[in-house]
Amino acid sequence: MIRLASPRNPLTLAATVASLTCAPGVLWAQTPSPAAPDPAAADTLSTVTVTAQPLGSEAERTDQRDSYRARRSSSATGLSLSNRETPQSLSTLTRQQLDDQGLRTVNDAMAAAPGVTVEKVETDRTYFTARGFDIENFQLNGTGLPFTNGSLWGDVDTIVYDHIDVLRGANGLLTGDGMPSATVNFVTKKPTVAPKASVGVSVGSRHARRLEGDASGALNADGSVRGRIVGATDDRDGHLDRNHKSLNTLYTALEVDLGPRTTLSLSWLEQESKAKGPLWGALPTTYSDGTATQYDSSTSTAADWTWWNNKERRLSAELSHELGDGWRVNSVLSHRGQRTDSELLYVFGSPVAGSNTGLYAYPSAFKGSYKQEMASVQASGPFSLAGRQHELSMGLNWGRESAKEASAYADYSGSAYTALNVDLANWDGSFTKPEFGDATDGSDFQTHRLGAFAAARFNVADSLKLITGARLMRLNSDGENYGVAHHYSTTRATPYVGAVWSLTPELSAYGSYTTIFKPQTQVNAQLQVLTPASGHNTEVGLKSELLARKLELRAALFRTQLKGLANAGTWSSTLLKTVYEGEDADSQGVELEAVGRLGGGVEVSASYTHQDITNAQGEDTRTFVPRDMAKAGLRYQATDRLSTTAAVRWQSRIYRDDSGARTSQSAYALLDLGLQYQINQNWRAGGQLRNVTNQRYLNSLYWSQAYYGAPRSGELTVHYTF
Repeated sequence: MIRLASPRNPLTLAATVASLTCAPGVLWAQTPSPAAPDPAAADTLSTVTVTAQPLGSEAERTDQRDSYRARRSSSATGLSLSNRETPQSLSTLTRQQLDDQGLRTVNDAMAAAPGVTVEKVETDRTYFTARGFDIENFQLNGTGLPFTNGSLWGDVDTIVYDHIDVLRGANGLLTGDGMPSATVNFVTKKPTVAPKASVGVSVGSRHARRLEGDASGALNADGSVRGRIVGATDDRDGHLDRNHKSLNTLYTALEVDLGPRTTLSLSWLEQESKAKGPLWGALPTTYSDGTATQYDSSTSTAADWTWWNNKERRLSAELSHELGDGWRVNSVLSHRGQRTDSELLYVFGSPVAGSNTGLYAYPSAFKGSYKQEMASVQASGPFSLAGRQHELSMGLNWGRESAKEASAYADYSGSAYTALNVDLANWDGSFTKPEFGDATDGSDFQTHRLGAFAAARFNVADSLKLITGARLMRLNSDGENYGVAHHYSTTRATPYVGAVWSLTPELSAYGSYTTIFKPQTQVNAQLQVLTPASGHNTEVGLKSELLARKLELRAALFRTQLKGLANAGTWSSTLLKTVYEGEDADSQGVELEAVGRLGGGVEVSASYTHQDITNAQGEDTRTFVPRDMAKAGLRYQATDRLSTTAAVRWQSRIYRDDSGARTSQSAYALLDLGLQYQINQNWRAGGQLRNVTNQRYLNSLYWSQAYYGAPRSGELTVHYTF
C-alpha cells in the first residue's frame, strides 16, 4: 500500500501531484506481477509512506509554517534553491519571525536582519547599509528598481509580506547595477484555496492603536480562482515632541488558473504614511566649542506646523506557464507610483551652549512625484549535457523611472534661511510659518534600463554544483536634478560565478564572485555629477544542517573593493545642499548565522558580523557603520498554549568627524521581550515590551546630525482567527 502523507495546505498537495505527473524524467516504479501470486506475501508487505513536497514558488512560502527557517528562495539567481545550494549569504525573515517579534514596519524588520544597519537619519527618511555600503536594491516579488533618492521615505507596513529575503553582497545577475551591500526582496502573501481569516487589535504606549485583518480563500467551487485581502491601520505618537504618525495599508491579490498549466496573478498594494511634526535633518551633535550636545530623548527640531505625507501604489500582473519537460516561463508587468508632499523646517548650525544663538532655520515646502514601470520575462528549466541534468534560467528586464520634484523656499531679505534664536532644549516648536514660493528649485529626469541575464547551474558531479552567468545592462538618463544635469548613458556587463561543494550530506562549502557597477547622482562641490563607482565582490563560506536538518549554521568570509564611491557627504551652507567626493573603499569581514529549531521548543535566528572598511590609504572610512554587530531572536514554546520571545541587538562603537569635532556613540544593546497565549482555537493574546532596559542611544551618525532612539514602550495585542 502506498500512502500519501497530507501536507498542511491542500494547494501544496495539488501542485506537487501535478508536477510529478507531468515532469519528465520522473518514473513511477511498478513492481512486476509474480507468475503465481502468494497470498501470504501480501500480509508481509511493509507500508511505504511518500511525503508530498511543495515545488517552485510554493516551496518558498513561509506563512503556512511555524519556522524561522525558509525552505527555498529564488532571490539570488532566479533558480529556486535551498540556502545550502545558494553560493551567497542569504537570510530570510519568515512570517513567523515577523509575527513573533512584532516586526511591523520595514525598519523593524531590517533591524532584525543579519548584517544590516538601519540608519534612521530622520523620523521619515531611512537609509540601510550592509557590509559597509548603502542598500539601494529593494524588490517586490523579485522585481524592482533602486530607490530614486537612495532612501526609504515614510513607514512601510510588513503585514502584506509572506517573507523578506536579504541577499548580502552584490547581486550581479538579477539587478546588475547597485551597491555590493544587499538586495532585499519583499515577497507578498499569496491567495490560498483553503479559507482563512484573522483580525487583530493592538493598543500601547504613546497612544498606539492598530487594527489589522487578513482574509484568503477560493472564490469558486473548484478553487481555480483564489483571492486574498490584507489591510492595516496604525496610529500613534512618536517619542519626539510634537510628532505623530499614521500608516494605512491595503493589499489585494487574485490568482486565476487559466488552464492546467497557466496561472494569471494580479495584485494591488496601496500604502499611505502621514506624519505631523517630522524631522527634516536632526539635532546638532556638537556645540560651537566642539563639545557634545546633551538633549532629552524627546527633543525635536520640527516646528509645530510641519508635516510630511507619503503615498505609494503598486500594481502588478504576472502570467506563469508550465511549458512542459520541467520548463516554466514567467512574465511580469508592474507599476509603482509615489507621491510625497511636505512643509518642513531644517535647523542647522552649531549652538552656543546655554544660549539662544548659533542655529538657523531653513523652511521649505516640497512636492515629489515618482513613477516606475517595469516588465520582465524569465524562463527556467532543466537541460541535459554530458549525461547529467542541469538547470538554466534566463530573462529580459525593462524599466523606466521618472522623477519630478519641486522645492519652494521662504525669502528672508534675499536669503532662504534666518536665525532661529531658540534653545532646542526648551523649545516648544513655535516658529512663524513663512509664505512659500518666492524661491523655487527642483528636478525632472527620467532613466531607462534594459537588461538581459542568463544563469546556469551545472551538475558537475554529485557533490559539486557550478553556477555561472552574466547580465548585460544598458542605462540611459536625461534631465536635470536641482540645477545639475542628470545625464549618463552606458552599457555594462556584470559576470557572476559561484560554486557549491557538498563535503558531507550535512556540510557544504561555497564561493562566488561578481563585478559591481554603480551609477551615481551625487554632485561634488563644483556641482559635477560623480562618475559611476565600480569594483568586485568575492565571498567564500560554509553551510551546514544539524539536528535532523532543522538547524542551519552558516559562515561567510567576504571582501568588496570599490573605486570612486560617493562618501557620506557634507552640507554646504553656500550651495544649500549636500556635496560629495568620490573615494575608494575596501570592505572585508566575516558573518556567522544560526537559524532554525534547537529542540525543546526553541526556535532561533542569530547572527554576528565583523567588518573592516578602509579607504585607499588604508585608513578607516564610513565610521558611522558599526564594525561589529550581533543579533538574536528566540522563541520558546513553553506549553501548547504559551510561548515567549526575546530579541537582542548589539552594535559596537561608531563615530563621525566633522570640521575637527568628533561625535561618538558608544557600543550598546537593545532588548525586546514578548509573550503569546493561545486562549482557545480562535483567540490569541500577547504583548511586546521594547527597549526593556530603556537604553539611551543615537539612532545614526550617517549624517552630521542625529536624534535619539525610542525609549521603553509596550503594546498589547488580541487576535481572532476564524
